[in-house]
Amino acid sequence: MTVITENTGDSSQLSNNGDALYRFSSRALLVIVWTSSFIFGLYILANYAAAYFENDMLRWNNVLPEIYDPSQPQASVGIGLHFAAGGLILVLGGMQLIEPIRSNYPRVHHWTGRLYIFLSMVAAIGGLSFIAIKGTVGGLVMDIGFSLYGILMFVAAVQTVRYAMARQLLDHQAWAWRLYALAIGSWLYRMDYGLWLILTDWVGHTEEFDGWFDHIMAFFFYIPNLLIVELMIRARSQESSKQLLAAASVTMLCCGLLLVTATWGFARVAWLPAIADFLFS
Repeated sequence: MTVITENTGDSSQLSNNGDALYRFSSRALLVIVWTSSFIFGLYILANYAAAYFENDMLRWNNVLPEIYDPSQPQASVGIGLHFAAGGLILVLGGMQLIEPIRSNYPRVHHWTGRLYIFLSMVAAIGGLSFIAIKGTVGGLVMDIGFSLYGILMFVAAVQTVRYAMARQLLDHQAWAWRLYALAIGSWLYRMDYGLWLILTDWVGHTEEFDGWFDHIMAFFFYIPNLLIVELMIRARSQESSKQLLAAASVTMLCCGLLLVTATWGFARVAWLPAIADFLFS
């Protein structure tokens, strides 16, 4: 009996330690992702808004060519809505996952959540309309990858609302996590390309965005996010194994360290200067 008691205690302690590490790593990753995507969201709003107000819309083509085409105003409206809504959901998204706000200020959570869902749908519809009217610069593979991204975002937004209205809070939380994983896709798209440039000097990339790396990136900026979220959803269960908790925790900590390093570089070189120019010029 003594042996059983000691083993049970050790197992319980290991479980508690695993739970604590999981909670720490998930919260740390949320803080890192939201801080980085918040800065990037402000950069997107400042960069594209500045181009609009300065009547220099061709600047929209600096990152992805052929985004702005004066001969196709409907496509420009669609992508403009996508950029504007996308920048705002990066700013608002992390707020929906902060537990003290949900618990202590439920009305703030509800109303910002409604705006967040609406903007997510606008971003999805705007991007899908652009693809339908004009197509992407990268051709069929990028069309498929980006269209799937937009469809998944719209579905996740609908499901998040549906389960919230049904008061099925665990399912609501799971879909909210999935939606956030998709919402940060535009931020990760830039981050991934920037890191690839630094590490490989554009191996697999072409100016037409139809190289082998470009084809991978048409899906990579959102599918890994969803896989990590699915791991988190399963690890939150009380029946989850210590191995699953450990795998989720280590994955989140590694992602967090990489994102901190990348964010510091991009914010210092590009994001913060653009925001400062917009605010103080």
